[in-house]
Amino acid sequence: MNGPLTRWKHAFGNALVSGTVASITSTVALSMLGKAELDRSAAPLNGPSQWIWGRHAPYQNQFSLRYTIVGYLIHHSASVFWATWYEKLRQRLPPARNAMAVLAPAAVITTAAYTVDFHFTPQRLTPGFERRLSKRSLLTVYAAFALGLAATALLDHYSRSREPA
Repeated sequence: MNGPLTRWKHAFGNALVSGTVASITSTVALSMLGKAELDRSAAPLNGPSQWIWGRHAPYQNQFSLRYTIVGYLIHHSASVFWATWYEKLRQRLPPARNAMAVLAPAAVITTAAYTVDFHFTPQRLTPGFERRLSKRSLLTVYAAFALGLAATALLDHYSRSREPA
């Protein structure tokens, strides 16, 4: 039986993987950009902890369990949330025939995430790292997120294209 609940379970199972990869790739980007712009690699990672600790959280510079780990867990959870929508979108599309067909849905979902994060979300529930990083860096973080979303599908696409017919 391949009903709606089964399709949601399948999408969520895939999202645990694609969301984790997207979370890690964007976290690496956040850390590197924090080091480059602020000389503090943990500073941008502390931003999402404002959901719990309030408006001062994005301005914490040091690594800590309170801000950095909580910030990462929130970021990771949001990544899996958006990855679930990415996987649901992929279910509705025909099998990807090329890399662009894999990357396009990731770009669509990442654009939706950016739009919701910065235009429809109360300020306390934004990612928080936008308070510390430049707009160029935010673009880089979201691009890393999109590539992370698409990474497992890209690997699957290329491994299938290399299989003998």
